[in-house]
Amino acid sequence: MGSVQWTLLLLMVVSICNVHVRASDPPLTLDYYKKTCPTVLELVRKEMECAVLSDPRNAALILRLHFHDCFVQGCDGSVLLDDTIDLQGEKEAPNNKNALKGFRIIDKIKNLLESECPGIVSCADILTVAARDAVLLVGGPYWDVPLGRKDSKTAGYELSSTLPTAADGLLSIISKFMEQGLSVTDMVALSGAHTIGMARCVNFRDRIYGDYALTSEVNPISEAYLQNLRSSCPPAGGEDNRESAMDYVTPELFDNSYFQILLRGQGLINSDQELYSSILGIETKRLVQNYAENPPAFFEQFSESMVKMGNITNPETYVDGEVRRNCRFVNT
Repeated sequence: MGSVQWTLLLLMVVSICNVHVRASDPPLTLDYYKKTCPTVLELVRKEMECAVLSDPRNAALILRLHFHDCFVQGCDGSVLLDDTIDLQGEKEAPNNKNALKGFRIIDKIKNLLESECPGIVSCADILTVAARDAVLLVGGPYWDVPLGRKDSKTAGYELSSTLPTAADGLLSIISKFMEQGLSVTDMVALSGAHTIGMARCVNFRDRIYGDYALTSEVNPISEAYLQNLRSSCPPAGGEDNRESAMDYVTPELFDNSYFQILLRGQGLINSDQELYSSILGIETKRLVQNYAENPPAFFEQFSESMVKMGNITNPETYVDGEVRRNCRFVNT
């Protein structure tokens, strides 16, 4: 067995042994706001319905915000903090800049809840519930969201470098998820979130001018799609922020077509196609095939993995956390 295979085997072992290192049992409950703000779920759902009705792409924006929050310091609302004289937020970190939107949606929900239940519902909980509702409103599964997170008074600008990127290879992707206590199965299922949302040209340029033609099926439809991508994303410089859907079949519907696209070798970004095409991806390839053929299996695992990711909390917030009055700023 070569060194690369040994590395992958080691990562798999660590995944099995440490799956609960970060995603452990936090002090969260399903009825946390039952007495203090009983209408919280109804109010978040109503605002998310308005946001998704006005633009279905808002669902992907909120889901991405939640992901980027939980992977840095845990699900503590740190991604929502603006830069101030005393605090460097995460929004301008290289892996977040130009990639995150939807902050105003969370602001609107927070303002509504502050009027209804002042000082009660954390921004971290709002974002977690909003992400669940975002998925549900575009056709995805429902899951119960444990609540009781506190908001962080700090942000993790430097830690944002640990976020998975479009250029990551399979081993890098696996290791970044395992650092959060998430397994290979969690990683593949959560990657299915790319069935909604867009990618910027800067994140798929290398792919469409690199090995895309090698992994994709050779037929007129595939070739026309590749030419369309190249026409909107030139090979060198310019148009970095032009966007294309990561699931070009049903870009505004949460379903399993993302995995079917990977089977055809047409994943838009490298880190997605690696799940199926990497020679090291024996387990990930099997999972992609299963989710492509079995939508209920994907929905069930996605729900389970989202709860697990949402349970990655920041222990410091239970010592020195707060419920922010404004999600963009620490309380004064």
